Amino acid sequence: MTNWSYTVRIWSIRKRPYRKPYQLRWQVGTQPFSESFLTLGLAESRRAQFITASREGEPWDVDSGLPKSMVQRAKDISWYQHARNYVEMKWDHSPASTRRNLAEAMATVTLALVKDTNGMADHKAVRRALYTWGFNVHRWKEEPPADVASMLAWIERKSVPTSQLADRMLVRRTLDACARRLDGATSSGAVIARKRAIFHQAVGYAVEAELLSENPVSTIKWKAPEKVDEEVDPEAVPNPEQAAGLLAAVRRQGQRGEHLQAFFGCIYYAAARPGEVVGLRLKDCDLPEQGWGLLRLSESRARSGRAWTDSGEAHDRRGLKHRPRKTVRRVPIPPELVAMLRRHVDAYGVADDGRLFRTARGGMVQESGYGAVWALARESFLTREAERMREESQQAYLAWVGDEQKLAKRAYDLRAAGVSAWLSAGVEPQLVAQRAGHSVAVLFRVYAKFLKGGDDAANAKISARLNQHGAGGPASP
Repeated sequence: MTNWSYTVRIWSIRKRPYRKPYQLRWQVGTQPFSESFLTLGLAESRRAQFITASREGEPWDVDSGLPKSMVQRAKDISWYQHARNYVEMKWDHSPASTRRNLAEAMATVTLALVKDTNGMADHKAVRRALYTWGFNVHRWKEEPPADVASMLAWIERKSVPTSQLADRMLVRRTLDACARRLDGATSSGAVIARKRAIFHQAVGYAVEAELLSENPVSTIKWKAPEKVDEEVDPEAVPNPEQAAGLLAAVRRQGQRGEHLQAFFGCIYYAAARPGEVVGLRLKDCDLPEQGWGLLRLSESRARSGRAWTDSGEAHDRRGLKHRPRKTVRRVPIPPELVAMLRRHVDAYGVADDGRLFRTARGGMVQESGYGAVWALARESFLTREAERMREESQQAYLAWVGDEQKLAKRAYDLRAAGVSAWLSAGVEPQLVAQRAGHSVAVLFRVYAKFLKGGDDAANAKISARLNQHGAGGPASP
């Protein structure tokens, strides 16, 4: 660790009969230093730098005898090299999805931190080279194709020194780049927030490495053009009747639909994340013949791509989201899901490793596969609902057609439907958060609109309690 001191003395230049006759002497703490120059002008220039640093209150390094700004310049490296150092530091302790996000953010930021674009190849090609080679640690031992190597060499030449991020206008331009897609359109609020957070952490790492004296990202009053809306949209969340209809529609989608109905059932009735259901094993389930059962969720098998996992498999294997690796989340499941899972096991058995859900070849269920089934089931359900509404009432039909576009677009909306059903049933928010794998703070933030929906019921309970003791009527005159 650098030993800093603010006690500095700088003496006048003296001339000696040597090859470099002009000597500058100074002292940091109790440690003396000297430097000799060929000309008086060079010696005076150096002394002026020292005096300026001292007047500006810079700390001085006792070991090298230099002010902090000069120490940082001596250590300075290109932003591209620093970004690679940062990614390498984060790599071993990050899940595959985080590694991919790091590479995406650093590719965006690094292209914004070049001296100029003279001689630059196609923008998309350079960004792809950074994403797939420059910031993927797994590929650093491989020889990249000639065109990729040329693009990365260009980035290394053109990348600004990390110390230049002390320029707040440069940092602001970089943040603006985090808010744009390749086609120039504004990115979603979630993407902007993620890239800004990664950039902020990377610049913070530069401060730790003493390449910068402070993190300028924290001091800039920059506002993202697109806000992150974490609240679940009630119009996208199916009610219990609609959820049951959607699950029935899944079953009607041929053999794949029949196999996946219980998969989607776990997302709804247990409010499980799709990645948590992908690796669900029979031994993780208590499925009694009657009554409620139990799921023990202990890991997530999200698909991140072979390029980013240590195992080389497409699905990363990690613990529950935002929980210690060995955490087990116990979720009671209603008889409807118990029956669905028992029927699934009777019809399809389990994979060799005990997994309930698998592809025709025994592999992991993938988002592209279950997403396609969900899209077909949703279309079928919406068509049937539209026909039913038309028969009941033209007004109801027109209202339904206007709202249906948002309803359950993603299979993940079933999870929101499950959580909202629990809240609407009056289950304590703390218990809902525990079963869903949320913190209570996240639950209140994301499901705020559903919590507000219980105001009438809460008011009725309060009124009943007040009236029970004669305190609910108007005050006596």
